[in-house]
Amino acid sequence: MSWVVRNIKWIMLISGVLTCTMLYAAIAPNAALEFMFGETLQGPLAEIVVRNWGMLIGAVGLMLIYGAFNAHVRKLVVVVALSSKLAFIGLIFAFGANYLSKTGASILFDAAVIVLFVMYLVGVEGEGRAAKGG
Repeated sequence: MSWVVRNIKWIMLISGVLTCTMLYAAIAPNAALEFMFGETLQGPLAEIVVRNWGMLIGAVGLMLIYGAFNAHVRKLVVVVALSSKLAFIGLIFAFGANYLSKTGASILFDAAVIVLFVMYLVGVEGEGRAAKGG
């Protein structure tokens, strides 16, 4: 875990840049849906929801990049990103099993990031307790 704590800046930076690629959904919602799920949604509501989804995921990516360079917000940013990635994976398994083949790479990436972020949170808490003598 100490390796993760020592390298969290780079882990957050790389995962943030890759997470920011979902800003593509805000620019080209149908292309992003086709790439991610193999299907598209049609209509004005789909345009709004998918573009907003892309912006929110992109914002998490930007937060990760910001947190990589600003240690005072790292735990908060990691918890937000971890929650977002857990929600995506949970929703796919709960409601989108037929999309597993298309979303597999994203799920594996998000799962790896989740593991690293949990390791960071556990490791940084352990360091904090050790520093306080507890």
